[in-house]
This record gives sequence, structure tokens and C-alpha cells, in this order.
Amino acid sequence: MDCRWFGLGIGRRPIPSLRESLALSPRLVPSRVMHMQHDLDLHAAAADRLRRIAHTYSTRRRKLVEILNTSAEPLSIPEILHHDSSLAQSSAYRNLAVLELAGVVHRIVTKDEFARFEISEALSGHHHHHLICSSCGSVKDITLPVALEVTVDQEMASVAKLHGFQPTSHQMDLIGICASCL
Repeated sequence: MDCRWFGLGIGRRPIPSLRESLALSPRLVPSRVMHMQHDLDLHAAAADRLRRIAHTYSTRRRKLVEILNTSAEPLSIPEILHHDSSLAQSSAYRNLAVLELAGVVHRIVTKDEFARFEISEALSGHHHHHLICSSCGSVKDITLPVALEVTVDQEMASVAKLHGFQPTSHQMDLIGICASCL
């Protein structure tokens, strides 16, 4: 049992870790436990990636990760600040830059003045692409059907091979005009 020791002197007792508490609690709904497990894994992975580049997983960075993780779509800085008004804009920019450098978040550049941010695919485990509006800058996540994704991978591998390139993954953004701007 992975326990941490709390208290001083005589009478210290082991306290189960949060992960163990979740696993042992009969009152938690299984889907909620899985979600909580994903959150624990996400935060552990984020902390590890930051440690690798000699940065800490501060409270503000954790808050940014939580906001992005709960969002259905990539968010701009103003949208992030709308979720939590206690975050300072300059601090959010600096912390998102560090999180991007660590590979925790992915920045999506659009034609408007604000980039959008989302949890990186490596941490979210969700391979997807984007529809980017060149008029308003909105970004929508899309997931291709498996058969189409396989075809895209095969075609990209063929093109890469022609150029002596070894692909490891791909990103695809479709740029156009969204329904709201038409």
C-alpha cells in the first residue's frame, strides 16, 4: 500500500494516498472514479513534464490545466480568464508558454489576435483535428472516422517516404469560414 506518513513523533499513522482512497471508496460511481483517475494521471504527467524542464507544477499552472481539461474546445486567453477571474493575464501568458514548452498544452494559432490552447494530445489521449474559422478565429475539435484516419496516415506515410522523412504523428487543421460567420 502506497502510504504517506503524517504527524510528528509518537502515533504517526499511514494515510492512504488519494489514488488508493478512490479505489477503496464504495460510494463513488465507477465512471466518476475513472474521471478522477484520469485527472490524477493528467496532473502527475503534467508535473513530471514540468520537472523535466526544471519547472514546478504551481497552483496557477494546475488551475490552467484544469480549465483546459474541462473545456470541450480549445480556449483563448480571454476565455481562460473568464473561467477564473483570479488569474492575471500576464501570469496566464507566461504559465501557458511554460506549459507549452513542457508539452502539457498545445497552442493553436488562428487568424485572429488570440491563439487557442488545449491539453496536448499526448496527455489527453484524444487524437483529433481542428476546424479553424479564418473570420472569427473560432476553433472546433473534430474526430475523423477510423477508416479515414487510417487512410490519412497511409497517404502521409507515402508522402513522407518519398522525401526520406520518418513521420511520428500528424496534425490537420481545416481553415475556412464557420457557420456563425457565413
